[in-house]
Amino acid sequence: MQILSLIDWVILSATLLTIVVYGTWRTRGSKNVQDYLKGGNTSKWWTIGLSVMATQASAITFLSTPGQAFNDGMGFVQFYFGLPIAMVVICMVFIPLYHRLNVYTAYEFLEKRFDLKTRTLTAILFLIQRGLAAGITIFAPAIILSVVLGWDLLTLNIVIGFLVIIYTVSGGTRAVNVTQKHQMVVIFIGMLIAFFLIVDKLPQDITFSKALSIASVSGKMEILDFSFDLNNRYTFWSGIIGGTFLMLSYFGTDQSQVQRYLSGKSVKEMQLGLIFNGLLKVPMQFFILLVGVMVFVFYQFNETPMNFNPTATELVLNSEFSEEYISLQKEQQALFNDKQKLIQSFIASENPEVSKHISIANKANDALRNKARLLINKASENQHIKVESNDKDYVFIHFILNNLPRGLIGLLLAVILSAAMSSTSSELNALGSTTAIDLYKRNTGEKTEEHMVKASKWFTFAWGIMAIGVACIANLAENLIQLVNIIGSIFYGNVLGIFLLAFFFKFVKGHAVFIAAIFTQFIVIALYFLDLYQHINLPFLWLNFVGCAIVITMACIFQLINKNDTTITT
Repeated sequence: MQILSLIDWVILSATLLTIVVYGTWRTRGSKNVQDYLKGGNTSKWWTIGLSVMATQASAITFLSTPGQAFNDGMGFVQFYFGLPIAMVVICMVFIPLYHRLNVYTAYEFLEKRFDLKTRTLTAILFLIQRGLAAGITIFAPAIILSVVLGWDLLTLNIVIGFLVIIYTVSGGTRAVNVTQKHQMVVIFIGMLIAFFLIVDKLPQDITFSKALSIASVSGKMEILDFSFDLNNRYTFWSGIIGGTFLMLSYFGTDQSQVQRYLSGKSVKEMQLGLIFNGLLKVPMQFFILLVGVMVFVFYQFNETPMNFNPTATELVLNSEFSEEYISLQKEQQALFNDKQKLIQSFIASENPEVSKHISIANKANDALRNKARLLINKASENQHIKVESNDKDYVFIHFILNNLPRGLIGLLLAVILSAAMSSTSSELNALGSTTAIDLYKRNTGEKTEEHMVKASKWFTFAWGIMAIGVACIANLAENLIQLVNIIGSIFYGNVLGIFLLAFFFKFVKGHAVFIAAIFTQFIVIALYFLDLYQHINLPFLWLNFVGCAIVITMACIFQLINKNDTTITT
C-alpha cells in the first residue's frame, strides 16, 4: 500500500475541491430549462471543444491507455482514425438540423421525423448504455485509490460519485462546461510533466530516439496495420470504418456529447468546437499511448513486478501456489539481467540480429507474466476471492506511485480523478436531461420552467446514485477502456442507423424503424456474445457498422412490406 505524502494530499485535495467549489459557485441559480440544460447558449468554440474532449477523455483514458500501449504498442491509435471524418459529417449534417429545430436533446428530432415510440426507444437505448458507462467511469478511479490508500471500493465509489453529483446537480450543463475547461488544463499539464519525467528517468546514454528504437524492436511502434485479419482487433480498416460509425454515433447521437455543443452561441461556434476536437483528439491519444510506450522502455532498464496489481500478487503469495509464483519471479529476474546485456549491445551497434534477441526476450517475459496470471486465477478460485489478474490498468499508476517525486504524484492522481469527474458529470447531465425531456415531460404534459429545472436536478441526482450503484457491482474486463467501447459498440450502431434513416431515407416511416430497431438490438447483442464465446469472429468495433447496416436494411424492407404506414415526416 502506497502512503501519500502531505504535499501529495494537499495538491490532490486542493485541485479536486477547487473544481467542485468553482463549478458550483460559477453556475449557481439556473432558473429556467434553457440555462440549466443548454447553459443559456453562451459557450464559445474553445469551451465546446475542450468540453467535448473532456467528456470523452475519462479517467479510463489516462488509466488504461498507457497500459494498453505498454502491452500492445501504438496500434490502438487506429481506433480514433474515424474521428475527424465523423466530426466533418456532424458539422455538415447534424448540427445545422439540431440548431434549426431548437431541440434540447437529440431524440426530440426523432419524434418530429418519425413518432413518439421511436423517440422513446432511442432515448431508452441511450439511457441504458450511458448509465452503465457512467458507473464504469466512477469505478475506474476508485480502483486507483483503492491501490493507493488501501480503502475499500464501496467507500471510494460513493465519495467520487457524490463529488461529481454536487456540482452537476447544482449547475447543470454550464457547470459541466465551466469545470471541464479547467479539468482539461490540469490533464494536459499533468500528462506533459509525466512524459518528460519518464524520458528524464531513462539511463543517461538513452536519448529519446534510442528509446524509440528500443520500443520499435519490441514491436511497440507498429502504428498502422492494413490487414483485413479479423483476429486483429485494431487495424486501419476497423478504425476508419468501425471507428467512424462509432464516433458518428457517439458525437452525433449520444446526448452526453450532443449537450456539450448544443450549448454553443451559434452554429459556427458549435462547428468550430467539434473541428477543434477532431484536430486535437488523435494527436492527444497518440501522445498518451506514447507515454505508455515510454513506460515500457523505462521498464526495460528497471525491474517490473510479475504482476502490476499488488492485490493479486499478495493473494497468490499467500496461497498454495506461492512457490511456483516465486519461481517465476526468479526466472523473470534472470531474464531481465540477460536482456540488459542485449540492450546495451543493441545501443552500441544497432545490430538487427541483437534486436531479434531483444524481441524474443520480451516475448519470453510476456509468457512468464501469462503463467503468473494463471496462478493468480487459480489462487482466486481456490480462495473464492475475486481479484483481477490482468494488470493493464495498473501499469501507469504503478509507475507514478513508485517513480515520480512527491507532489507530482498528487498532481497525476488529480489528473486521473479530474478526468473521471469531467466524464461522469457530462454523463449524469445528459442522463438527467434525457429523462426529464424525452420521457418525463413528453409523457406527462407541459410543466412550468421551475418545475422542469427541479425535475432535471432530481433525475440527475437519481442517475448519479444509480451510477454509483453500477460502480459498486462492476468488475474489471480485459481492459477498462475496451469495456466502455464494447458497451458503446453494442448500442451505438443501432442508434446511429435510426438517425441516418431519419436524415437520408425519407420514404421510411416510424413504425418500420421502431420494429427494425428492436430486432437489431437483439441481433447485435447476440452477435457480441457469439464472438465472446468464440462461435464467430467479429471484433466489437465492427458491431457499430453491422448494427447500423442491419437497422437500415430491416427498416427499408419493413417499410416496403408495410406500405400503409403513413407516419408524417418532416
